[in-house]
Amino acid sequence: MQRVVPRAAVLAGAAATVLGLGAPYAYAGFDVDQGGDKQGKTYSAEAGVVHYSGNGSGGSKGGGGNLAVPAGDWAPPPCWYAPTYTPKQLKEKVDASPYSLTGRAPNNKYVKQETDYDIRRMYSKGEYKNYNLEKQGKGKFWAAVPNPNEKDAAKRESCTKLPFWVKNGDRPDVENAISPEILSKLAYAQITVPETKVELNPKDKQTVNLPTWAWLDKGTYKPLSVKASVDLGGGEEIWARTTVTPDALKLSPGTEHAKVHPASGKCAVKNDGSIGTPYKKGSGKKAPPCGVTYLRATQDGAAYTLRSTLTWQASWEGSDGAGADDLPTGEFGSQQNVTVQEIQSIN
Repeated sequence: MQRVVPRAAVLAGAAATVLGLGAPYAYAGFDVDQGGDKQGKTYSAEAGVVHYSGNGSGGSKGGGGNLAVPAGDWAPPPCWYAPTYTPKQLKEKVDASPYSLTGRAPNNKYVKQETDYDIRRMYSKGEYKNYNLEKQGKGKFWAAVPNPNEKDAAKRESCTKLPFWVKNGDRPDVENAISPEILSKLAYAQITVPETKVELNPKDKQTVNLPTWAWLDKGTYKPLSVKASVDLGGGEEIWARTTVTPDALKLSPGTEHAKVHPASGKCAVKNDGSIGTPYKKGSGKKAPPCGVTYLRATQDGAAYTLRSTLTWQASWEGSDGAGADDLPTGEFGSQQNVTVQEIQSIN
């Protein structure tokens, strides 16, 4: 189905491109960066200041990464509105445009010229009267912020409102205005978890019909959280804190000629944060609490790909009292090659 864009939105978007206001189809005017070094420090973006803090950088050393979450509704919107410009900043943004009030961009014809003029007039002599400069310090202009992780450009540019005024401490009743729920999703996307490479015994080659013990050390896999917040001015802040907790390790041996321990293939996290049990001398052919028994040897230098995936339960709490414990479970996995030998004995 073809996407139909209202003519007014197209005209406003074309003018905002010239003025650099970051309205529909005009995000080049912003230096949007919702990322950061993920070291628990505070950082911000020009378009909609979002601060992140916490211990959610568990994967910052030696691999790891962001959790994979099933596709669905629990994801940040393709764009949102957030407090962006003081009156002085908005005036500077508009004044910095290379086109005067009566000027015209190359090949824009008269429609764009008129729209540029109307938008400038709205902030200078119209609705806001000299860019609300007399209200400096009493509020901010909220503007559209494209989600840099949204791949669909049309969706990313679907927040069509030009910057609008909001008093300090207030949050507008506008769809996709930044909120604790949106912040919880942005915080989720910032969390990095450790690599999920299991320890094995035997460490090198495995043997047919002899169990391979697998485990993850305690202390490495623990709850991680990130807080995302936005300053609304006037001492008011909205925030959300998203926390993920390791839940279970799933082993996939890489061949149908194997059986996993336990039979469910899911090794639970213990109270001390460890998963599975390191092999102890004398355990012999005992079935490990977490591991694999290969039933067929690898051939001609080939190897099985053992994949270990750790699932993480997620929850969040927000400054408005909202929150939930039933967020989508995230997961992060690693894989390693396993060679299996067959020992033959002569009676």
